[in-house]
Parts: sequence; structure tokens; C-alpha cells
Amino acid sequence: MKKIIAILLVAMLALCAVAEAPVLTMGTNAAFKPYEFYEGTEIVGIDAEIAAAICEKLGYQLEIIDMDFATLIPAVASGKIDFAMAGMTVTEERLQSVNFSVSYATGVQSIIVPVDGPIKDIDDLYAEGAAYTIGVQEGTTGDIYCTDDFGDENVLKFKTGPDAVAALAAGKIDCVVLDNNPAKAYIETYDNLVLLESDYAVEDYAIAIALENTELKEKIDAALNELIADGTVAEIILKYIPIEEAEEAAAE
Repeated sequence: MKKIIAILLVAMLALCAVAEAPVLTMGTNAAFKPYEFYEGTEIVGIDAEIAAAICEKLGYQLEIIDMDFATLIPAVASGKIDFAMAGMTVTEERLQSVNFSVSYATGVQSIIVPVDGPIKDIDDLYAEGAAYTIGVQEGTTGDIYCTDDFGDENVLKFKTGPDAVAALAAGKIDCVVLDNNPAKAYIETYDNLVLLESDYAVEDYAIAIALENTELKEKIDAALNELIADGTVAEIILKYIPIEEAEEAAAE
């Protein structure tokens, strides 16, 4: 009987420890498969699993909040959320508002075009006299790069990647610039769209953390470095991306 009571006490203490574990809130935009997307009512994907592994290592519970991508950086900077993961690239502009962890994956910005459209190569976008309408997801690096390269007048911003792709399929714009892996997932249902072979940009993904929260950054960096070193991050990426692509996406 004493042994049973002891076991029950240990179990109760363990449950109390879990219940009392502090919570870290992660903001994301859950329309970025395979990094974050819905399975039923649950947000899953590469970023969700890496965040869960970090929180487990640090002794936190993880709460994921789905938000518009363009609101993530302001939410981190204001303290509304603790950190953001959404296939997010480190840029000089974003570094004015938030800090970033070490990189955990590499992404490629790709160009989606109509199968029989006039754009056959990335150079066509830069051709003399070209004035194509380029669709992007608002606030993403695709938005930033294209606006810098082609001007506001040639860039049409959409709330989500799927919205941009749907507009392209309907003939409302000439091409879309998005991250390669989500782009592949988005065009699966469209017979009239294809990805160009040439990449628009290559970039590193990292976790956005408030500038003043140096303690959290140090903790996340330490945990993330361990998860990269022991192969956990590569294993998570491999779960969602075919091996030949995962080798390119995993952080070295």
C-alpha cells in the first residue's frame, strides 16, 4: 500500500510540474506548408515541431498563435508574443525591430508562372521594357525583394500565399514569388501553373525574438544549437521534405 501511495505521489508531483511549467507563445502564419499548416484544428509542420523541441529542452509549455504574417514582427517587438517562427528570413529591415536566433534552415524564393505564359526564366523579369505584375504575400521577403527590384507599381500584395497563387491561376497577375516548398504545395491543385527552374533568392530562416529579451535569445540559441548538433532539426525537416531537398534545407 505504501508503495502504491508513493507512486501516486510521484505521479501527482509530475502532473503539477507540467501544469506549472511556464508558457512561451509562438506567433506564426499557418499557411506556409510544410513549415506551418493545419491538420484539423492543430498547427503542425517543421517550425511547430522545432519550437516544441526547444520548449521541451528549456522546460516550457508551447502555445502557438496563428496570425497574419505582416503582424508577426510588430507582435514580437511589442511583447504580444514571445517569439515568431514562420519560415522567417533575417533581413536588415527586420533587425531594426527584433533580434534573431541562429539559423535552423535554408529557404529558396521561387517564381510561379502560367505554363504557357511569357515568363520562361528569371531574366525575363529584368528584361528591358518588362512590366510584369508580380504577386507576393504581404510582409514576406518575397514582398521585400520584389518591391526593391521592381517597384511598388509592379508588385501586388496578398494576405496569404494561396491567395496570390489563386490570382495567378485566374490570370489576374503574371507570376508569384514565394518560398519554394510552400509554392510546390500551393500549385498541386493547378494544372496551368509551374515553378521556374531558376531561383529568385536563397535565404536563411531563424526565430524572431524581441530586442530587449536577450535572456530568451540566449536560451533559444543554446537549445537550437543542441538540436541542430544532435540531428533533431534535420530529422524534423526530413519528415516533411523529401531527402534530396531536406539536405539543402537543413542548417549546417
